[in-house]
Amino acid sequence: MDGPGVLFGRAAAEELLRGEASAERLEEAAGRLQGLRKLLNDSVLFLAAYDLRQGQAALAQLQAELNERRQELQPKKRFAFKARKKDAAAAAQADAAPVASASPAPPSTKEEGAPELSWACGFSNLESQDLEKRADELRQRDILLSDLTNCTVRLRGNPNTLRLAKARGCKVLCGPVSTSVFLEDCRDCILAVACQQLRVHTTKDTRIFLQVTSRAIVEDCSGIQLAPYTWNYPGIDKDFQDSGLDRSRNNWNQVDDFNWLARNVASPNWSILPEEERDIQWD
Repeated sequence: MDGPGVLFGRAAAEELLRGEASAERLEEAAGRLQGLRKLLNDSVLFLAAYDLRQGQAALAQLQAELNERRQELQPKKRFAFKARKKDAAAAAQADAAPVASASPAPPSTKEEGAPELSWACGFSNLESQDLEKRADELRQRDILLSDLTNCTVRLRGNPNTLRLAKARGCKVLCGPVSTSVFLEDCRDCILAVACQQLRVHTTKDTRIFLQVTSRAIVEDCSGIQLAPYTWNYPGIDKDFQDSGLDRSRNNWNQVDDFNWLARNVASPNWSILPEEERDIQWD
């Protein structure tokens, strides 16, 4: 969580919390914090586990500081010998109510520290199936494909994100994805996809026909082969337009391998798919 926009948002929130406490400043800080939390959730597909934990720790610290400053603004209770218990309880409840209602809920944490995601649609736990989703089912939705074996999946439309996990011997054909595509623990697969960002993790012997506007990332992978995106279907031009991707910009052969630091020696974990092997029967 260290991009320029994130650093600016975090710095702005910290500045608001350090200044003189006022309800207006704290509400503005709460808004900044909520925006950072949303950014972290939106980025979970392509963040490493360490970066994700660091981001959550930073958010938790900011949330604690915000709660502390809010408590400082609460009026101190006056001690009264004749105060009735029910009046004291009512006053305490009234004091606590604004804090509870104004404080955004902290991010949920799991064992690995990853925030919960709400996947809109997809396929899971299937074998030897021919699967398909149309444009109206995919439009700007988050797609999860998991635990698939020997399946062919056609996604004709414009999703927001795509995650393919634990796939074996599958062919996945996807229209333009507006943001990120994440592969994890896949084997012997073929993927055709256009996207803004691609991250491939713990994947082996997989061919990827790719259009991507940024540099692709591979980590803990081997046998990855890349070629330009060539899948086509009726309506793909409109899907590209809706996705916001620049069709003239394709970095399909620009890859950063996080397990290979030698700049003057090619990574052994990925390669360019020879042209004679790119003739794939899509349908």
